[in-house]
Amino acid sequence: MPNKSKNTTTAANLNTKAEGKTGFRTRITDTILRDSHQSLLATRMRTADMLEVAPLLDKVGYWSLEVWGGATFDSCLRFLKEDPWERLKTLRKALPNTRLQMLLRGQNLVGYRHYSDDVVRKFIERSAKNGIDVFRIFDALNDIRNIEVAVKAAKDVKATVEATICYTTSPVHTHEAFVEMAQKLVNMGADTICIKDMAGLLTPGASFDLVSKLKQKITLPIHIHSHDSSGLASMSYLKAIEAGAEIIDTAISSLASGTSQPPTESIVAALRGTPYDTGLDLSLLAEIADHFRAVRKKYKRFESEFTAINTKTLVVQIPGGMISNLANQLKEQNAIDKMDEVLEEIPRVRKDMGYPPLVTPTSQVVGTQATLNILMGERYKVITSETRNYFKGLYGRPPGPVDEEARKKAIGDEKAITCRPADLLEPELDKLIRDIDGKAKTIEDILSYALFPIVALEFFEQREAGKLEPEPLEDLKEAEVTTEGHMVPHLAPSEFIVTVHGESYRIKVAGAGHRVEGKRPFFISVDNRLEEVMIESLTEVIPTTAGEIERPSITQSSRPKARKEGDVTTPIPGKVTSIKIAVGDKVSEGDTVLTVEAMKMENEVHTPISGTVKKILVKIGDSVNPDETLIEVEKE
Repeated sequence: MPNKSKNTTTAANLNTKAEGKTGFRTRITDTILRDSHQSLLATRMRTADMLEVAPLLDKVGYWSLEVWGGATFDSCLRFLKEDPWERLKTLRKALPNTRLQMLLRGQNLVGYRHYSDDVVRKFIERSAKNGIDVFRIFDALNDIRNIEVAVKAAKDVKATVEATICYTTSPVHTHEAFVEMAQKLVNMGADTICIKDMAGLLTPGASFDLVSKLKQKITLPIHIHSHDSSGLASMSYLKAIEAGAEIIDTAISSLASGTSQPPTESIVAALRGTPYDTGLDLSLLAEIADHFRAVRKKYKRFESEFTAINTKTLVVQIPGGMISNLANQLKEQNAIDKMDEVLEEIPRVRKDMGYPPLVTPTSQVVGTQATLNILMGERYKVITSETRNYFKGLYGRPPGPVDEEARKKAIGDEKAITCRPADLLEPELDKLIRDIDGKAKTIEDILSYALFPIVALEFFEQREAGKLEPEPLEDLKEAEVTTEGHMVPHLAPSEFIVTVHGESYRIKVAGAGHRVEGKRPFFISVDNRLEEVMIESLTEVIPTTAGEIERPSITQSSRPKARKEGDVTTPIPGKVTSIKIAVGDKVSEGDTVLTVEAMKMENEVHTPISGTVKKILVKIGDSVNPDETLIEVEKE
């Protein structure tokens, strides 16, 4: 653990003037171990690549290092096959002299729904115990009812509370309202106030105006977090500092700018010799930058063209961490060519929802719904569980009025709640302990299960079997093409690169449907253009030279093709997360019968007719594809 006499934060020890100067020494929080790689590399950096440079990071003298929270928890379990709690404990040991900070989504913690108060309290207690010093706590809707329990829990464990305002622009947001919110956060017990500009919307003028107004009303240190998505962040930081902001978020230059934060070294150099000098060593920072420059190359496959500076951000308001993940999600759906249409749809969905700030989880709710609107060719034809919950008020109070037509499509005539959403939740911890049935080794495992039940259970099973295998870092292997035109994949994946006469083509066998007249449809993606090919077997597409090679592993439909009017199927590939009915149940047309997780969101699947459930052909955890019969309903 760090030296608490050095690292414990109070308003008093933060408001120290640099001796002999007018103004304040600017403090730096570096996001290199969390938000910068979430924003640029889809949250894929592994702990090993952090530990190599930890001794240097610990020497810098940062106000804090952001190391946890946000999407890292999910990514560790889902993709990296790392225990996120072990990552935190390991980093705590490797960085003994530096405050460790996390991003906490209030009642959502690091998940995508509200959790009961006992889960929130236990999660914060264990996070502090395992190494977190500073909790940056926010609510996606700026509904402070949703952060009350988290703030009190952090205060109870003597951690630093950085209460947060999600900055956004819309017809219903004003600087005066943000100042009023900050005053409420001070009364709640905040140690610092953070302005969280997740989409890079702060202009230099707005930055100076907002911080000036805050400083007139509150005395706590102001911490500015922005992304360089629009290219404005460095200028906005400078104006915020001139107006009195004491702390800013930056990222080491080799993983900076674009949808990440402004470069640490550039900010340090810009402030050197001014009343706001950071006092940090540029040569040490340069050495750290060299390390991450090499590390970045390992994760090249997770970068996308959508993480560079793009002034369209000022219109669509997508946060940095969302863009790289959205691009990856569209690739998984073979729809990366729809990116521009999705970006245009996002502001329309945001308006329908009453202009929520676009930050997790609302960014996922809005972004996924916008994506489905485009992929389905009809707005709100498929509505996610999260969209329904949003319109029900289960995320909190929308900042502005919602569109009544969209609300009715989502929840019909049902009335939205007006209380604090978590007041409707029963305590969960004891039930979770029973449900997990001995598969959890620690209280931390139980908390992981609480947040991501399907993903966590899969992780626990693989851990127990000694088969924790992270997704590969290397890009797709190239295939050899013989002079006869035969193609031999090196590793027999379902995705590979073919090079013919110097031209490379990205080939993906996305799936296989049901046989029709002796042939089976295979879905082949060539450079992200999806084609359906009717063939007898893959050898027609992938002929081989003499000798046997292992065939690509392709997921084929194992369930009957959906043909009858009562056959329930999914409109989008995904994994079954819940089943709402049992054989023999009576259902009405439009009832939700199961949910499928796709793009990190749960999507409801409905029965097309009224009748009786005759067969259930799936179980929780199954992967499913469109055109399969998942449930059979018989009309009466």
